[in-house]
Amino acid sequence: MPNLSIDTRTDGAVRVLEIVGELDLAGTEVLEQAVAEAEAARPDVLVLDLRGVQFMDSSGLRSVMLAAQRAEKDARRFALVPGKKQVMRVFEITRMEERLEFVDDPASLARRR
Repeated sequence: MPNLSIDTRTDGAVRVLEIVGELDLAGTEVLEQAVAEAEAARPDVLVLDLRGVQFMDSSGLRSVMLAAQRAEKDARRFALVPGKKQVMRVFEITRMEERLEFVDDPASLARRR
């Protein structure tokens, strides 16, 4: 059973998914379902807020990367709010922090449109 919950909110054309818990193999299905629902609303910007993520493994990273790839394909801006040190370490060791956009405040994306 996944130890993951996701709250979704919309700020104009920005859809933010606040992720809380463990983003591992058990939680990827929950994330992928939430991302699919968010994508169906066709937001201009999709943001995954990782501040509440306690743990993330390679399967969680894969789900994030698939969402980023779909956003690029759909010409949708995709960003992440950085998480805890141990979560960010996954992005650092895979060098994905160089390929993805990180923002401190999702609301700033709504203002920059």
